[in-house]
Amino acid sequence: MKTALITGGAHRIGQQVCRTLHQDNFNIIIHYNTSELAAQNLADELNSIRADSATIRQALLSNINEIEQLCQSIESLDVLVNNASVFYPTPINQLNPSDYQNIMNTNLMGPLFLSSTLSTKLAHNQGCIINIVDIHGDRPLRNHTIYNISKAAIAMMTKTLAKELAPNIRVNGVSPGSILWPENAAELTSSQKQSMLDKIALNKQGSPQDIAKTVLFLTQSNYITGQIVAVDGGRSLNQ
Repeated sequence: MKTALITGGAHRIGQQVCRTLHQDNFNIIIHYNTSELAAQNLADELNSIRADSATIRQALLSNINEIEQLCQSIESLDVLVNNASVFYPTPINQLNPSDYQNIMNTNLMGPLFLSSTLSTKLAHNQGCIINIVDIHGDRPLRNHTIYNISKAAIAMMTKTLAKELAPNIRVNGVSPGSILWPENAAELTSSQKQSMLDKIALNKQGSPQDIAKTVLFLTQSNYITGQIVAVDGGRSLNQ
């Protein structure tokens, strides 16, 4: 029985990745930061399907000590999905160290040190790492300076770790386009949403299942490493 850790697994894309890998007979470790109730509800759902197949772990991924504690709590691991991230506007004239540390530590430091610390356990099982990147790591989104930089960095991290951790660990990325509308401070207006849809060749949003199925594909693809798969409906054709 293989085990997968999905960071930010309680909501949105991470939640669907948990369900999809669970359907493929993985045991699931659901990481969360503040969403304990949602994480526990998902674990209960998965455990009702297959007993003792899902557990939850809490950690603030911008805190190196909590990353270490999370890694120490895991006995064996086959797949690490670095999904958790923060996303909100940081216009260039409003940059501040607090936002920089919050976004860069969560989006880059967390995945990097999780990957490094768990590499011995992953190598033992000939496992893999899958990073959720973003098309804006390659084509920047206006007013999201720090976020864009963090995702460009995790794209390079994917390629770097693929070389550093070979041949015992494969490292790949999935780069979503428009999958779910942003929430809270990053919420878009109706006109902004329509403008985004107009740039997508397939003229529609994708779904979390599109990302989860690509993650599953990469867990099964034993001769793919160092690659980043764009799942964006052709949006990057128009940027």
